[in-house]
Amino acid sequence: MSDFIEIAKKAKTASLSITSLSEDVKNKALLAMAVGIENAKEEIFEANKIDLELAKPLVENGELSKSTFNRLKLDDNKMRDMIAGIREIAQLPDPINKKLLVRELDEDLTLYKVSCPIGVLGIIFEARPDVISQISSLAIKSSNAVILKGGKETTNTNKKILEVINSALAKVDEFPANVIQQVFSRDDVAEMLKCDGYINLIIPRGGNSLVKFIKENTKIPVLGHADGICHIFVDESADLITAEKIIVDAKTQYPSACNSVETLLIHENFAKKDELLAALQLEEIKLIDNPESWAHEYGDKILAFKTVKNLDEAIAHINKYGSGHTDCIVTKSVENAEDFMNRVDSAGVYFNVSTRFADGFRYGFGAEVGISTNKTHARGPVGLEGLTIYKYKLIGKGQVVSDYVEGRKHFHHKDLT
Repeated sequence: MSDFIEIAKKAKTASLSITSLSEDVKNKALLAMAVGIENAKEEIFEANKIDLELAKPLVENGELSKSTFNRLKLDDNKMRDMIAGIREIAQLPDPINKKLLVRELDEDLTLYKVSCPIGVLGIIFEARPDVISQISSLAIKSSNAVILKGGKETTNTNKKILEVINSALAKVDEFPANVIQQVFSRDDVAEMLKCDGYINLIIPRGGNSLVKFIKENTKIPVLGHADGICHIFVDESADLITAEKIIVDAKTQYPSACNSVETLLIHENFAKKDELLAALQLEEIKLIDNPESWAHEYGDKILAFKTVKNLDEAIAHINKYGSGHTDCIVTKSVENAEDFMNRVDSAGVYFNVSTRFADGFRYGFGAEVGISTNKTHARGPVGLEGLTIYKYKLIGKGQVVSDYVEGRKHFHHKDLT
């Protein structure tokens, strides 16, 4: 039996144990994690410096992109957000055992639809070490076990963060072992993708090639997105200052993020188009008028733009070339905004606001395991609810189906909530 199978078996056992933990114990575990990371932040920074030094030659010879290098760097702001995210999750309501439906099928025969954990999550991510604390805290609160596989570029940071997390969890009474585990090799990834007997959901966080590879090589359900081709449409009635502020934020605040805008669509009757484009160039944004592909994720301060005849053409362009991630309209027309948000087929549709708000922390989820463009189970930033599923509990007093089939009893299907 491979080492990975042993890890997966331990994760499965842990998932069955954590499902019965009280909310109080889970919250104590989360707060212990936050304190542990805060106390060990200098050690974590030192580990991250080693990874950064090892990664610099990879950037210089083109093996690693600058945007990926930026993602792997931990700084005070990211550390602060990591710790704040864990504490915020501790304060959120427990998503487990929530009654989603209560229906009396007949007298003394009641059906409950109740939220429950998914089980064991396999998380494969690239470059971003802050993902570990986000996913670990969401997994604990939602009573799931998790196996993490980070990119080789952040091995030292990942090891240190998980060491700190598991050290903190070990001190919490009743908290089971092996809820959060980590693997490191490519062989482990291959084993994970074959491990449908123990792993219930795979969540990739990385580029298109990673997500495509995972989807093509596993029978396990995959939750995530391949591309972040986000759009902003400037309608004819848009305010110039509002449009400029939103576009600059969506392109420059963190250009390599998946919710950074990649394509700007401008209504042909927007009178201040030239002023807008000039303002964007002053912000050191490189504008491309006729790109080779409208479905390209630049991950840099590069923005494709196009003039469109009307709202319909903008929506058609987005639905054809977009990735279903996050798209925005800038307009003074509430009617046009509603039409845009109803007809654009994306997980996030925005009205006069930066696409960079597509984030679990900013949505009040505490953190996220990723952003999903799927149309089943979970969509958009995936927080606690996206890591739960449900089961049906039926409680009766000896009822049998034959009584209903043969007409001695009848369902009355009365909803109690």
